[in-house]
Amino acid sequence: MPTYTHRCPVCGEFDQVRPMSAAGSAAACPDCGAAAPRVFGAPSLRGLDPGVRRALDASARSADAPEVVASVPGTNRRATPVTRDPRHARLPRP
Repeated sequence: MPTYTHRCPVCGEFDQVRPMSAAGSAAACPDCGAAAPRVFGAPSLRGLDPGVRRALDASARSADAPEVVASVPGTNRRATPVTRDPRHARLPRP
């Protein structure tokens, strides 16, 4: 379940783990019990895997000026090997 930040008018901010279905409703302050609306802030991206972070950064950089590529990434230029085993000829074909 996600963690949401709420701001109590009396006690200040506090974090609360709630289901996503209850994200829009006000939470009760754990100290005084007053209704505390949700505070919207930037997501916490510090815990991301470095590879995911690099991919997100590259995606953001290329949003305005995409990089030009010469071929599809990950393709292999070598030909597919052909088998000479006679048992392979009897296999069903798609």
